[in-house]
Amino acid sequence: MTTEQTPRVLVLRALGLGDLLAGVPALRGIRRAFPGHQVVLAQPPGLTELALATGAVDTVFPAEAPGRAVPDLGHWPGPPPDVAVDLHGNGPESRDALAALRPRRLLAHACPDGPPWPAHVNERDRWCAFLRGYGITADPRDLRLPRPAAPSPAPGAVVVHPGAASGSRRWPPERFAAVVRCLRAAGHRVVLTGGPGEDTLVREVAERSGRPGTDVLTGGLPFARLSALVAEASLLLSGDTGLAHLAVAHGTRSVTLFGPVSPRLWGPPPGRDHLALWKPGPPGDPHGHAPDARLLRIGTGEVAAACLTLLRNARDRHRPTGREVAHVR
Repeated sequence: MTTEQTPRVLVLRALGLGDLLAGVPALRGIRRAFPGHQVVLAQPPGLTELALATGAVDTVFPAEAPGRAVPDLGHWPGPPPDVAVDLHGNGPESRDALAALRPRRLLAHACPDGPPWPAHVNERDRWCAFLRGYGITADPRDLRLPRPAAPSPAPGAVVVHPGAASGSRRWPPERFAAVVRCLRAAGHRVVLTGGPGEDTLVREVAERSGRPGTDVLTGGLPFARLSALVAEASLLLSGDTGLAHLAVAHGTRSVTLFGPVSPRLWGPPPGRDHLALWKPGPPGDPHGHAPDARLLRIGTGEVAAACLTLLRNARDRHRPTGREVAHVR
């Protein structure tokens, strides 16, 4: 129960689905560090249901801007936040947006007392280390979500998600279709899904796989249904996109195709249930338009083999917690 006198912590992370999920360990660290406060997350309103499902956020303050820009926070209601935390970036823009609200305390990389920005670490580790620099404990492994209450539209299916926010992270649709054909030939039910604006891509993969009207979920599923679909899937195959983080959060086995960014920066945590396929090389533009050269070096045969290996292993064991994530080269 909160009142107007309840102190508030405002956290800025106005980014996408994968960014929010990668930030869950840090958000939970903040929640524990300020037990008497209302934790408010400044983020796109479309992610409100997910934010509340983490258990780390009391309410969402709608804030978004094109791309990964810093949103305007001038519509903040009521008195200044007691604490403001910048989980959005490392530059002065996000720091200044929070500072303009005149919080009693501001935590940001760009503050004079802020910890140094680690350039080549996993996103979960980066923000947990940031909080430790301010004496706040956060565990990068603390990222699991509770099972959704909604039923899955395809329990036990292999979910294939060919889309991504940028073209540089989209593996070609004909290759996804080839893997879908292989998985179906092995006896697995395969469901294709995509986000808003990806219907054409999903239908192309479906047509190329030989079943254009079968098990195709278009239109961008509501979050509750999408979360249930991933949570109850036998496997998720996708590129480096938000759904891969959702699979990790639900403990669902996954095969993720990386390029142009290494899985060491955005990949799954250690665990035998997640295979990150990646061809080493200099990092490229994660927001480029054309498929990245490293991504294109990943072949359909190795993707199909990775999926079938995880599915075969799943028949013989329960979901364990392992110690190594495979970076297949």
